[in-house]
Amino acid sequence: MTIDDYIAYIRDVRRYSPRTQELYADALKQFADWTQEAPSGLTGQLIPSRIREYEAHLIEKGLKPRTVHLQMSALSGYCNYLVKQGELKSNPVRTVRRPKMEKRLPEYYTEGAMDAYLQESEHAAGEEELQILLSTDPKSKLAKELYERRLRRLVVSILYSCGLRRAELIGLQQNSLDEKRQTLRVRGKGDKMREIPLISSLLQEISLYLRAASFMAPGENHPEAPLLITATGKKLYPEWVDRAVKQELAGHAGITGRKSPHVLRHSLATALLEEGAGLNAIKEVLGHSSLAATEVYTHNSVERLKAQYMNAHPRAKNEDRHD
Repeated sequence: MTIDDYIAYIRDVRRYSPRTQELYADALKQFADWTQEAPSGLTGQLIPSRIREYEAHLIEKGLKPRTVHLQMSALSGYCNYLVKQGELKSNPVRTVRRPKMEKRLPEYYTEGAMDAYLQESEHAAGEEELQILLSTDPKSKLAKELYERRLRRLVVSILYSCGLRRAELIGLQQNSLDEKRQTLRVRGKGDKMREIPLISSLLQEISLYLRAASFMAPGENHPEAPLLITATGKKLYPEWVDRAVKQELAGHAGITGRKSPHVLRHSLATALLEEGAGLNAIKEVLGHSSLAATEVYTHNSVERLKAQYMNAHPRAKNEDRHD
């Protein structure tokens, strides 16, 4: 089985995102180049001693532990695949110790900062601007500006309100929306489906957007059509979503640091936790496969509590004065 066979497997069967496919393919190619073997002849190189040598090679190159972990994860996934195909007896990567990785707390925007953004941009999602759009020529510059502003705002609203991954947002279809039950059906990693409840304001925003989309691209209204489309009726793509998030959040007070779809996802998880939602409920909303992936958000709350505690504690304040 070649690397191409494995990449086809994680694309067609496991339904990994295009970005993950690209990263895994690149990682496996780098391993093949290092062993100086053709991809079809890699099996003989997949033994613990060679894997350890390769890991040492990556560390000596100065790669960060997180990057080394990615390389090892790609190799481990490939080996698991070969075990299933009967070409390996066991996964050799599992016996190799990986470098320690510094834990990074998830970045997030505060609930107050996001509330301020949503209030400031509310006009772009409202009925009044929709009527202005519907009174224009759909091919005009004004129509495109009004539509794209509405779409950018909706992208941020859905990412933040539903905690979607970027690929999940792009994969939404018109039949993903159940207006009667006020839910959104989302296809996540590993082709797993989950339902996310929609708050009334978001449901209204989506409803108004769909009227705008039908006006701009009237032929795209069928159940399996993309829910979100560009002004020319095309399906959204990763770079478009990234640009939309950056453009929408730029310059808003309290929204600092990296501006990305994933930070919006982290922001929802953190807000839900701080409002008292249970970890299992947050896990289901985010589509995590294990509770361990969700528990990382508790660290944000602990760090915030620690900062407040040290700032308010009388003895801590007295210690500062004596320094």
